[in-house]
Amino acid sequence: MPIETEAQLEDLLSQPTPSLVETLRRLPGDILILGVSGKVGPAIAHMAKRAADAAGIPRRVIGVARFSEGDDRLLQSWGIDTIRCDLLDEAQVAALPHADHIVYLVGRKFGSTSDSSLTWAVNTYGPALALRRFSSSRFVLLSTGNVYPLSPCDSGGSRESDQPNPVGEYGMSALGRERIFEYFSRLQETPVTILRLNYACDLRYGVLVDLATQILQDRPIDLSMGYFNTIWQGDVNVMTLQSLALAAAPPTIVNLTGDETLSVREVCESFAQHLGKTPKFTGSEATTALLSNSARRQELLGPTTMTTANLIASVAAWLRQGGRLLNKPTHFEARDGKF
Repeated sequence: MPIETEAQLEDLLSQPTPSLVETLRRLPGDILILGVSGKVGPAIAHMAKRAADAAGIPRRVIGVARFSEGDDRLLQSWGIDTIRCDLLDEAQVAALPHADHIVYLVGRKFGSTSDSSLTWAVNTYGPALALRRFSSSRFVLLSTGNVYPLSPCDSGGSRESDQPNPVGEYGMSALGRERIFEYFSRLQETPVTILRLNYACDLRYGVLVDLATQILQDRPIDLSMGYFNTIWQGDVNVMTLQSLALAAAPPTIVNLTGDETLSVREVCESFAQHLGKTPKFTGSEATTALLSNSARRQELLGPTTMTTANLIASVAAWLRQGGRLLNKPTHFEARDGKF
């Protein structure tokens, strides 16, 4: 069925699977979502609440953020408790209520080049405060594939066992965040799952939206980062919450991405058929790109539910009908790690 409204989209993004309901049935206790006000937070919180209700086990789902870009009334309308908190303030973090399960979505990427010290504070100091406060809780950290170096385009992408070697300060600070989680996990025996995500795609943002928008605006598409991975945001939401069951000390690490290495050129040509436009290209494909291998995700978290072809068609239909965009480009094409 075509997705025609944001209400339909939000419902789809927050629809829990039967396996997630069963996972939460086996994991009683409140769920605290730190950094809930970002792009992915509201839908994950809503899904957690719907899955918790379906599991029939009383629990609170609590969303925590500064809510600087909007209020928290939508979350509250879904039955999610909200707390306004500066997660870099030790006293405010200490005052947060206990929860058995923590979904950690806090991170800073864009603006990293202009204010590196804030990026490092958000990405490394903030996690230390949370891990000390919730030492006995179970964590899922939504990290990034940017901790990996660029890999050969025909390699199938970096694996979890590969040595991280990030490009640029954002990637370095993201690896720093992971190392803080690893340190406290070992020190406190705090169970953690680290999910290295790249790139989530909603119909309102993501690499596919970036490419389709450029085609519609007749802007040339740089082919130097000629390949990428993507995954439907609804699958990200399910797998993030499912990953609570994988948490261990030291951390379990899983690449959270789609099953294919996608060609920018081929994706744009597919969009052209849906949009009735001819894409314009500049440059040529380099031999390396930021790519992750999804084999472990498939083993531990199962298959995705949205094929690339369906996701491309859905994005194109959303744009044709003038669907709202978040206007937050991924800048996936950056090869120097500067965001």
